[in-house]
Amino acid sequence: MKALKVILITVMAAGISVGTALLGQRLIGERPQTQEIAIDLDKDQIETLPDLRLKDLEGREVPSNAWAGKVLILNFWATWCPPCLEEIPRFVAAQERLRPLGIQFVGIAVDQPEEVRALLATQPINYPVLLATPEALNTAVQLGNWLEVLPFTAIFDRQGRRIHSQIGPLSDAELDRWLAPFLGSASQQKRTRAP
Repeated sequence: MKALKVILITVMAAGISVGTALLGQRLIGERPQTQEIAIDLDKDQIETLPDLRLKDLEGREVPSNAWAGKVLILNFWATWCPPCLEEIPRFVAAQERLRPLGIQFVGIAVDQPEEVRALLATQPINYPVLLATPEALNTAVQLGNWLEVLPFTAIFDRQGRRIHSQIGPLSDAELDRWLAPFLGSASQQKRTRAP
C-alpha cells in the first residue's frame, strides 16, 4: 500500500510540474509554433553570456552586458514556483555578502509584472529583477534548461563564459562551490590594491 502511495504522489508531482511549466509559458506569451524542437546539446548550447535585452518592472530595457566584468548569476524564477520562492532569500543573502566582490545576481521572472510587484511588496529582492520573454526562455534552453522548468540558474565568469547551469534549486553549498574560484581572486586583488 505504501509503494502505491509513493507512486501516486510521484505521478501527481510530475503532473503539477509539467502543468506549472505550461502555465508559465502561457503567462508570458506563446512560444513560436514548430513541428519539432530537437536540441543537439553539442551544437546549440550557448557557452557565453547571450545578448539579452529584457525589461525591468518600470519598463526600462536592460542589456545583459550591463554587468560586464562581474561574475553573473542569472536565475529564472516565478511567483507561482515554490522552490523558486525558497531559493530567493538565499540569493538575497548571498548578494548582500558578495556584491563587494563583483558578484551580481539577476532574477528573470517568468511571470506577469503585477504578480512580481505584489511579491516584491512582501519579499524585497536586493538585485535586479527583469521580465522574461519567449526569447529569454529559448535562451534558457540553450543554456541548459532543456526540461524548461523553474527554477533554472546559469553562472557566468567575469569574461562572460558560462561556468555552470542548473535545473532546480541551487543550494548554498553548490553556490559556494561554483563561486569559490572568484571569491579567492577577488579578495586577493582587493588585498593587493590596498596601500
